[in-house]
Amino acid sequence: MGSDFEFVETIIKNGLPDAEVMVDDMTGTRDHLAITVISDAFKGKMLFEQHQMLMTLLKEELKNRIHAVKLQTYTKEKFAEINKG
Repeated sequence: MGSDFEFVETIIKNGLPDAEVMVDDMTGTRDHLAITVISDAFKGKMLFEQHQMLMTLLKEELKNRIHAVKLQTYTKEKFAEINKG
């Protein structure tokens, strides 16, 4: 991760202000990204709804700069739960 993908973080944080965003380049080509987002905006939403929220935010970038994304979404509680210990 790094400032290379700050534009992705900014777009997501503008749409989900409480979001923690991690972006990784999956292939080294800078257009296939693994994006992890932790936000309480996902509470009560099904996985496809969470991913749909992100795809909507990123739709312009997906037309131009980003060719593929792998999304992982968590509420803050769920992320803490799976990362304890």
